[in-house]
Amino acid sequence: MSFEKSFNSSPSIVLTTPGRVNLIGEHTDYNDGFVLPTVIPQSTKIELSGRGGSRVRVASLNMAASGIESYMLGEEVNNGGWLAYIQGVTQVLAKSGFKISGFDAFIQSTVPTGAGLSSSAALIVGLIKALRLAYQLDLTDKAIALLAQRVENEFVGAHVGIMDQMAVSLAAPGQALFLDTRSLEFKLIKLPKHLGLIVINSGIKHSNIGGGYSERRQSCEESAKFMGVRALRDVSIDDTRKMMLLPPLLAKRAHHVITENARVVAAVSALQAGDLTRLGALFKESHASMRDDYEVSIPEIDILVEIACADPAVYGARLTGGGFGGSIVALANAQDAAAAAKRIADRFELRTGHKATVLVP
Repeated sequence: MSFEKSFNSSPSIVLTTPGRVNLIGEHTDYNDGFVLPTVIPQSTKIELSGRGGSRVRVASLNMAASGIESYMLGEEVNNGGWLAYIQGVTQVLAKSGFKISGFDAFIQSTVPTGAGLSSSAALIVGLIKALRLAYQLDLTDKAIALLAQRVENEFVGAHVGIMDQMAVSLAAPGQALFLDTRSLEFKLIKLPKHLGLIVINSGIKHSNIGGGYSERRQSCEESAKFMGVRALRDVSIDDTRKMMLLPPLLAKRAHHVITENARVVAAVSALQAGDLTRLGALFKESHASMRDDYEVSIPEIDILVEIACADPAVYGARLTGGGFGGSIVALANAQDAAAAAKRIADRFELRTGHKATVLVP
């Protein structure tokens, strides 16, 4: 399949949007906290042409069996599946006062779905950027990220924070995005040349549309209310008095978010100093917190992290993304990363029977 074969014409707009991996700062974005993502080579390619009228036609190389899907602007309905992300974009744009007509779009992606690497954000941000070009929409990259978050929150039904959308909209290869999710102020941090990033997909899919994610978010909101603050961002790691107000389960959830925020700030300092040993230790602490306090890891992911941390070339590893499956991120020296990643994936398959996929390097 291709745009030309699907629609018997050539696209007027072609662009790609990267996936992202979060180095550290998990489940902090919907708590007004800090995050530190970077982009990955895997990306989503959007080919698009305006066609007039109100009909939208979409085809996807990744969903080839479904053929061409279509709907009318103003008649968007979330029936689940990948088309909901397209319909969400056109509905949110219309609600925000942006006028577009019908269009044809062809989508192909190398960002694995359910791997915790922002496949949905890459699709939504990429589509809005393509429509910005096609219809001269007055939108900044930051505004596009905010609209993309609304698509997931309001239409798709995934109550995600703003990290994924900001990362794929603003970051570039070789940079990490240090983002304050409350103010949306950000700083691009150059990754040290000797840093070898490893990203391995466990093959166990996760989803942000489900009970586990929503329950964690509700726990955070309840914790903040208990402590009399706007969000967990406003509680210092040293403020044990407020923490003592919480019931045991809420205390565990809050402890993860509060300490994770501190780890993000420490990670930025470690990156700027080129200190991979310190950064690796923070990765290990983050994973333990996600496993024990936030309880979003699963046994297979714990095994993958354990294998990675035991490799002599690795400084540290952690679950990345929302949890309940997905991928891990690990640190090595640049010259050692590829060999270490292969060893980790091979050992994981021998131990669990699950075939992991090395995505980076």
